[in-house]
Amino acid sequence: MDSFSAPSSQHSSHLSPQDLKDQLKSQLALEYAQQFLETVRGKCFEKCISKPSSSLSGSESSCISRCVDRYIEATGLISKALFSGSR
Repeated sequence: MDSFSAPSSQHSSHLSPQDLKDQLKSQLALEYAQQFLETVRGKCFEKCISKPSSSLSGSESSCISRCVDRYIEATGLISKALFSGSR
């Protein structure tokens, strides 16, 4: 049984609708952040690490830093475009 079909717990029955909404927003934001990090980690690792070892070379470290920065910048531009177009 998942959390949506489980009987209401004592704690959740005392939450206001706004509290539930805020809790859901927080959970969604956390899930988004986790997926974002997994995607960046996978793509940047694939692009920048040619021979995995116990440490990063200087060029690998720089590549990963640039890759993450670009990915974050691109995601921001896409989000900005999506949200500005909906107004």
